[in-house]
Amino acid sequence: MLTSRAVKEFALNVAKVDLVGIAPVARFRGAPSDLHPSTIMPGCRSVVVIASRIPRGCYRGIDEGTHWPSYNVFGYIRLSGRLADAAYRISRFIEDHGYEACCPGMAASSREMGPRRPPAAGKPAPDVNLHLRIAAMLAGLGEIGWSKVFLTEEFGPRQRLNAILTDAELEPDPVRVGRLCDRCGRCVSECPAGAIPRDRSAGIDVDGTRVEWADIDIGRCKLTHFGKNRRNG
Repeated sequence: MLTSRAVKEFALNVAKVDLVGIAPVARFRGAPSDLHPSTIMPGCRSVVVIASRIPRGCYRGIDEGTHWPSYNVFGYIRLSGRLADAAYRISRFIEDHGYEACCPGMAASSREMGPRRPPAAGKPAPDVNLHLRIAAMLAGLGEIGWSKVFLTEEFGPRQRLNAILTDAELEPDPVRVGRLCDRCGRCVSECPAGAIPRDRSAGIDVDGTRVEWADIDIGRCKLTHFGKNRRNG
């Protein structure tokens, strides 16, 4: 019988991730169909979420205005590739124990753009994406801050995430919310795009608790990130 402990030990000691947590698919109750694990894997019972920390030095060039790619090339692209490899190894480990596993990938959601083609009858609008930050929160790794950045006790905002869906029924981790972000508003005042509102939120209900974060202006965020503001993009 496959246990949560065995999956976590493999993830940490063999696949070499830094954090791992498990959520039962029931915690995604109420999620839109295009963000629900069961839309990707109908038999899904557990969602295993993994994280690798981003070295603090990756941000140094951004802090000092000298080298933006140190984060983008290694802290984003390279670490995403390492997490994809780890997710593949964990999926094989799960399937070696007689269950099925699926790596939905780390594709960014493009919901603000609308569907790329009409949905089939009875199906959710494409494209389906697993919201990794929500999944990580439901797996007990940390919480989503007001800035919508995922926060953990171990690494603050410095981690990349990935997930594995499986039909194995694994013991879940407790949800940990309300510990890290104190809504100080510093992210609002320091956002170079002015994309983080102080008083407009989005959120979900988690086990009877309402969890909210800022309703980010995605258009402003992307314009700044991709070069509108030359000092930050």
